[in-house]
Amino acid sequence: MVVFLSGQSAQALENGVGRTPPMGWNSWNTFGCNINEALIHQVVDAMAGNGMRDAGYQYVVIDDCWFNPNRDANGNLQGDPNRFPSGMKALGDYIHSKGLKFGIYQGPLAKTCAQYFNSWPGSTGSLGHEAQDARQFAAWGVDYLKYDWCSPTGTIDDQVRTFAIMRDALAAAGRPILYSINSNSVHAKTGPQRNWGDVANIWRTTEDITNAWDTGQANGYPMGIQNIINVTVPLAGYAGPGHFNDPDMMEVGRGGMTDTEMRTHFAMWAMMASPLIAGNDVRSMDAATRTILLNQNLIAIDQDTAGQQATQVSFDGTRRVLAKRLSNGDVAVALFNQGSATTTISTTATAIGKSGSSFTLRDAWSNATSTTAGGISASVPGHGAVVYRVSGGSTSSPSPGGTVTVVSAASGRCLDIPNSNTANGTQPVIWDCNGQANQQWTFDGLTIRGLGKCLDAPLNATAGAKAQIWDCNGGANQQWNVNANGSISGVQSGLCLDVNGGGTSNGTAVLLWTCHGGSNQMWTRR
Repeated sequence: MVVFLSGQSAQALENGVGRTPPMGWNSWNTFGCNINEALIHQVVDAMAGNGMRDAGYQYVVIDDCWFNPNRDANGNLQGDPNRFPSGMKALGDYIHSKGLKFGIYQGPLAKTCAQYFNSWPGSTGSLGHEAQDARQFAAWGVDYLKYDWCSPTGTIDDQVRTFAIMRDALAAAGRPILYSINSNSVHAKTGPQRNWGDVANIWRTTEDITNAWDTGQANGYPMGIQNIINVTVPLAGYAGPGHFNDPDMMEVGRGGMTDTEMRTHFAMWAMMASPLIAGNDVRSMDAATRTILLNQNLIAIDQDTAGQQATQVSFDGTRRVLAKRLSNGDVAVALFNQGSATTTISTTATAIGKSGSSFTLRDAWSNATSTTAGGISASVPGHGAVVYRVSGGSTSSPSPGGTVTVVSAASGRCLDIPNSNTANGTQPVIWDCNGQANQQWTFDGLTIRGLGKCLDAPLNATAGAKAQIWDCNGGANQQWNVNANGSISGVQSGLCLDVNGGGTSNGTAVLLWTCHGGSNQMWTRR
C-alpha cells in the first residue's frame, strides 16, 4: 500500500519497466489529430529501417484522437473505425512485428485534451472506466500509456489520487505498461511540486513544449527549450531507475531552431536523463536531424543504467555547468551557454566529482578525445552545449544526487524537518540523528532537497531570517554554496545556515546569519 503526500514520494513505483528513460516517437508534435493507420505503419517502417530502432528508440506512441468518440455498448474504448479500420490490436501487432513497442494516449477525467478543446468529439476519458480501460490496453498489447490531465479542476492531492487509480489498474491488468503522466495540462503547474515517482514511471515537469528556443515562459503555455531546462534542472533528485522527470517530447528536426539549438536540445535532454521521444516526421529526416537523433555518445549518457539526472555544478545566469554520474564511474559534463554570444565555459574535475591527476575527455559530438590534469573548458557558441564524457581518476563522494544527513559541528545533531511537515515555510531544526526520511537531504548542484521540497531562503533575506523549505522553483534563493570550511551559504543572500544562538538542544531552529566561521555554522555530510 502506498501512502500519498503532495510534498513527497512514499516509495518509487516498481513495475519493472522504465529502468532507463524511455526512447521512441510520438505522433502529436508533427501530426496532431491528423493520424491514421497508414501513417503509423509508415512511421513504424521508417523507424525499423532508418537506424532509430537499432539506436534504442522503442516506443511508437499514438497520441490523442485515435479513438471512436463513443464507447461500445459494453463501455469499451474503440479505435476510430475510419482512421484505424483494422483495429488497435492489429496496429499493436504490426508495431510488435517490427521489433518496436506500442504506446497509446488517454486522459484520467471525462475528456482527453482534444475533446476538452473541442477539436475531437465525444467524452471518452477513463474516469470511472480505469480498470476496464487498463484491461483493454493490455488486451491490445499496449506497452506505454500517456495519461494527460486536461482540466483546470482538482488539487494536487486530487491529481495524485486520480493518477494512482490508473497506476493500480495497470498493475492489475497483468501486462508491463510504462506509465507516463502529465498533471500540468490546462491546470496549475503541479509537475515540479513533488516527486511523482510513487505514481508513475515518467511525469511531465512543464507545460507543452513548442518548436522554439525561448518563449519567455517560467512555466506556462507554450514552453521553449531553454525555459523547460530552467524548470527541470533543479528537479534532479527525483530521477532514478524506473522514475524520471519528463520535459516533454522533442522538437529536433522540426525546424524553427538553429542546428546549434537543436543539438543543445538533444544534449540537455540526454544530460537530464529525460525520455527521448522524437516528435518529427521520421519518414523524411534530413542528415542533420539523423546526426542528432542517432548520436550514440549522448544516447549512452541518457540511457546509463545508474539513472541519474545531471546536477548543477555552477550557473552565473549565462554559463551553466551540469554533471551526470555514470554507472562505470565516468562523469558526463555539459558546458551550456544560455547567452547569445560565444563564451568560454570552464569547470574542473574536482567540481564534477572526480579526483586524480589525469583524465580523458571524449567530446560527445566529434568523438575526439583529449587529456587534462583537471581543467575542463571549451569555447561554446550562443545557445550551444559542449558535452564531455570524463573518465580516469576516481569518483568522489557524496555522489551527485546522493542522499545524506547534514550534521551540525557544534552539537552533532542532524538538520531535521520537524514532524516531517512539508508545508511551505516550515523551518528546519536540529535533532538527534535517527536516519529517518525527514533528516535525509539531497545535494543537487546548487539545490538542497528534503522530503521533495527545496531548502529556501526568503526573498531578499537579511540576517535573522528563517531558513525554510518550499516548493522547488529554481530561484537563486533556493541555491546554496557548500564552502570549503563546511559552511553553507545562500547564493542570493550570502548568509550562512546557522543554528540559532549557537544552541545544541533538540528543536533549536536553523536560520540565516552573517557568515562568521563559528561551529554553529559548520556542517558535515554523512
